[in-house]
Amino acid sequence: MPITPDIILVLAVLFLVVLFFIFEWVRVDMVGIMVMVCLPLLGLVTPEQAISGLSSNAVVSIIAVIIIGAGLDKTGVMNKLARMILKFAGKDESKITSMVAATVAVISGFMQNIGAAALFMPAARRISTQTGVPASHILLPMAFCAIIGGTLTLVGSSPLILLNDLLVVRGVSYEHFGMFSMTPIGILLIVSALAYFRLFGRWILPHSKPGKVCGPLSPLLEKTYHNVGKIYEMEIPKNGFQEQCLSELQIRSNYACSVLASHNATTHKRNVAPRPEDTLCPGDTIAVIGEAMFIEKLAADYGWNILPEVKVFADDLAATNSGIMEGIVSPRSQLVGMTVGEIQLRKKYGVVPLAVFAGHEMIISDLSNLVVSEGTALLLHGKWSAFHQLKDQNDLVFTEPIQGELMRENKAPWALGCLAVTMFMILVLNIQLSIALLFGAAAMVLGRVLTIDEAYRSVDWMTVFLLAGLIPLGLAFENTGAAKMIADMLMNAVGVPSPVVLLTCIGLLTSFFTLFTSNVGATVLLVPLAMNLALSCGADPRTAAMTVALAASNTFILPTHQVNALIMRPAGLKAIDYLRAGTGMTILFMIVLVLGMQFFFS
Repeated sequence: MPITPDIILVLAVLFLVVLFFIFEWVRVDMVGIMVMVCLPLLGLVTPEQAISGLSSNAVVSIIAVIIIGAGLDKTGVMNKLARMILKFAGKDESKITSMVAATVAVISGFMQNIGAAALFMPAARRISTQTGVPASHILLPMAFCAIIGGTLTLVGSSPLILLNDLLVVRGVSYEHFGMFSMTPIGILLIVSALAYFRLFGRWILPHSKPGKVCGPLSPLLEKTYHNVGKIYEMEIPKNGFQEQCLSELQIRSNYACSVLASHNATTHKRNVAPRPEDTLCPGDTIAVIGEAMFIEKLAADYGWNILPEVKVFADDLAATNSGIMEGIVSPRSQLVGMTVGEIQLRKKYGVVPLAVFAGHEMIISDLSNLVVSEGTALLLHGKWSAFHQLKDQNDLVFTEPIQGELMRENKAPWALGCLAVTMFMILVLNIQLSIALLFGAAAMVLGRVLTIDEAYRSVDWMTVFLLAGLIPLGLAFENTGAAKMIADMLMNAVGVPSPVVLLTCIGLLTSFFTLFTSNVGATVLLVPLAMNLALSCGADPRTAAMTVALAASNTFILPTHQVNALIMRPAGLKAIDYLRAGTGMTILFMIVLVLGMQFFFS
């Protein structure tokens, strides 16, 4: 096939796009916009084709999937799943790694892998702190499995969402793949990854030290409230203690300690920020904050046992769920003139007062009768959600940003229902993917799981415009005949390869492209090429296209993938760590992929 001016132009555009991706001269979404503008100006696509990506099935599906994932996160569904892992994983490093990685992999099959990894990263770091397992030993396998998890379903990754839109070659449209067409191969890839880390983890994972256990106070507050103490978990023996309410025990007055939470041995109910009238019973467990000497005196006087670690309340009092904040009473606050006891911080707001700083004096004990005035600083412990609610009252000005966000846990059944109905529409009613997912996203907003503004903010618009810009580039390759020309050139170079060799070459080429460009870009550019190559060899073009979409997840040896970049700093990883762990994973991925494609699609 002769090289035409149009082919030269489209190859030049491709070369420039690759350079922009590698050297990051501008952001990737700007590259997509530039492609949308340049291609019709060069006459390589029509104006309608240039902007067709914005309304494509793939782009709409990606937007909807991100919104659905944000809704599940907002309702705390992901946090409850993380809680289950903490309950069953124990302290065995291999078990922790496998459970976290496998769970994230499954979630990645139904939402963006970057979202799944981001949701579980705080939980993984908390597990690291509680168990002493280095964060890198949990986060690196989690990241790899989050990437691989995108191969489980048709909505698991951008390349697979995009795949059905690209199944057109030489004017022929091929049968679309179903929601779970690739699931058997995805399962094989995940199992092989888990086995890889289980067998070789001690040699391929970095030899990093476990993170230090941070105290309850931030560095800013530590200078002022250094003697507030730390959190201890105490167990009340079943014998020798009569049921009493907290106010009767006078723990704060006598021991300068504060009870943060209680766990009833009979009902198994956990009570964060218990009220003065709440009772403690034999066999109960409590979380107390205070200095060691006072905690030991409290335990000795009542015969309570100080536990070696915070276990019962590990999730409730974890830094991701709760913490300590300093609030300054504002000039027009309704709290001015009231005593700390009259404010009823535990009952009304679910936070525990730890200390009061008035003038130049810090007071820890006997807070109830202390009168609050303008400028008084209150040191409070509670869940982040409670602090967000307290902030809305405008009575206190917090000295630090409040972590976390206000959850809508009461909306969890609705969010799960939206997900279930969406899956039913896709799997049973056979409704187009984008329409079904858009229904789920709209239901999240209509059900007030998310506000419309929160839904807009949750969308990764950079990915949207990148994808929308690269779709017409793939069309330009088809329109100009560039894809067929490259396929013919490769065929002349390698002859007529066997199906295994063909799939291996396609997989390696895709993996190489994905390392330096986006997986979306690699898919858009290589699916038409792979399908043309397969047709020239007499092989199934759908199998070649699927190989490209799956191989776009084979990106482990560099921290260029979003998920790998996400965990790099929290895990304390270096580029050499990815190379060490990722080389074997890349080879294993290719072997399992090619054999799986041969077995399930031949």
